[in-house]
Amino acid sequence: MRRRKVSDRGLQLREKQKARASYGILERQFRRYYEQAVRRTGITGDNLLRILELRLDNVVYRLGFADSRAQARQLVRHGHISLNGRKADVPSHVVKLNDVIAWTARGAGSEFYAVAQEQVKGRTLPSWLTMDAEMTGRVLTAPVTEELGAKFDPATIVEFYSR
Repeated sequence: MRRRKVSDRGLQLREKQKARASYGILERQFRRYYEQAVRRTGITGDNLLRILELRLDNVVYRLGFADSRAQARQLVRHGHISLNGRKADVPSHVVKLNDVIAWTARGAGSEFYAVAQEQVKGRTLPSWLTMDAEMTGRVLTAPVTEELGAKFDPATIVEFYSR
């Protein structure tokens, strides 16, 4: 028996599933992000990537506070991260430009904070983020799609949903 060639639809589905898995998002929420990306001006695939990158849990991961997106999600859910001075416990919150991401008093008192401080020293941040010595990050600009290095093709995801 020979395996059949994967159809175009199958390849598109596989790309969408890769994106969902890498960001840890369920289908309904991912579809909602796609619909938001369609409504925005510009290239839909790039808009989708920007929306996914500006999720709070992903920004915490990109700042180097966590080793993975799942760990960043847990940090946010447990109340260790603050957004603009207020405790934020919703990982899917979409961060805006000039928002400040920092540790709460509870988070700074945890054992993980010391570990995160050591890990941050050796990391290079994306150009759209900045961080100061007090482990406080800020979103400078919208993420640049070329710099993100996505492991999936956003254009294929747009093709999948546009049927």
